[in-house]
Amino acid sequence: MAGEMGGGPERAPMVWALAVRETADGAPFAEVIVEVGPGLHGELVENLVDSGFTLAAGEPPDTTGVLEVRGPRLARLVLVGGRQVWEPASPVEASPGWVAAAGDRGRAIVLVVPPGTWPPGLMSLAPQERIDLFTRSLEEARAAGRVLHGTAAVDGAGAGGAGVE
Repeated sequence: MAGEMGGGPERAPMVWALAVRETADGAPFAEVIVEVGPGLHGELVENLVDSGFTLAAGEPPDTTGVLEVRGPRLARLVLVGGRQVWEPASPVEASPGWVAAAGDRGRAIVLVVPPGTWPPGLMSLAPQERIDLFTRSLEEARAAGRVLHGTAAVDGAGAGGAGVE
């Protein structure tokens, strides 16, 4: 995150996941799920609310947030009119399907979950078990009113240099 005083972005301990969601109209939607540690969660929530994110109930609102994509990687989430920047500590690779969905719509859904939503040992499970366990954990957090959501514009180059606008 970067402060309002113009300092460069600092890497925050965060977990990022990218997904592609099918919709009733057939056009897929790119989705980003973010969890930040308890020491920074309050600040991130404040930045999200200032950018137009709301509790995850109903359709996600359009926000002033921007997801910057560089090549096939998600580079950062920019909030509060560019005054706050949240970056992953390690590269977050976007699949060609995610890049295509984000590029087609020009926006992606961003879900921010509370600390502890990612179950321990998740990555050691078989793929379908991992999906099922995380989906249950996410739905529990959403039902408890602890997840924020919104759509963010997608800015940057997609895979192979194709523009994501």
